[in-house]
Amino acid sequence: MATFLVVMEFILAIALIAFVLLQPSKQDGLRGFIGGGAQDTFFSRNKGRTSEVMYARATVIIAVLLAINTIFMHYFV
Repeated sequence: MATFLVVMEFILAIALIAFVLLQPSKQDGLRGFIGGGAQDTFFSRNKGRTSEVMYARATVIIAVLLAINTIFMHYFV
């Protein structure tokens, strides 16, 4: 049980780092300054289906699993 939890901790930590690094930046930079930033685009209309939202949801899920696994490790290891 202890070995399994340690391996899961390692895998979840690496996955969390990977998903955080894969997320695009949320800053518009000069795009918002020059273009106004309030454009109706495909991505603004379909925010729930984009890869950005998928990465954000996966990051939250992995972070919660990592926290739960860490709590279990405290009691079982």
